Amino acid sequence: MKNRNFLFVLALSVGMFATSCSNDDNEGETIIPLQGTYNLSKSGIVVNGTEQLTDDIRNTPGCNRDFLELKLSNTAVVGDYSGSNCALVQTEGTYVRSHNDLTLTVGGVTTTSDIMNLTNKELKLKDKATGVITVYTR
Repeated sequence: MKNRNFLFVLALSVGMFATSCSNDDNEGETIIPLQGTYNLSKSGIVVNGTEQLTDDIRNTPGCNRDFLELKLSNTAVVGDYSGSNCALVQTEGTYVRSHNDLTLTVGGVTTTSDIMNLTNKELKLKDKATGVITVYTR
């Protein structure tokens, strides 16, 4: 009886190990959905290997934070609150995600960024051309 239990546990263990490893790993790519509305929070650069982030100066004091909305239809909407009356100007464009790259085309300007972090609460992008880091929060 002990041999039978031992063989059963051994077979079960081998089966679990054989099925838990696979080639469908996401290779560092996040699996959180990208779609949503993100409020502009911080921006900065990397200096001597350390991120130097500050509150983003594009946000007008006393107004809601500017935002980036990414829709399922691959439409991007950039919202900019400005002026003394905090008027909202929305500019539509498109976005394409390829692995951990995000390419935005808004107002005739195209930028490609690395997705450094994507969680339920944060989207952190690093512009491939300038190295500027932009942090958006939900």
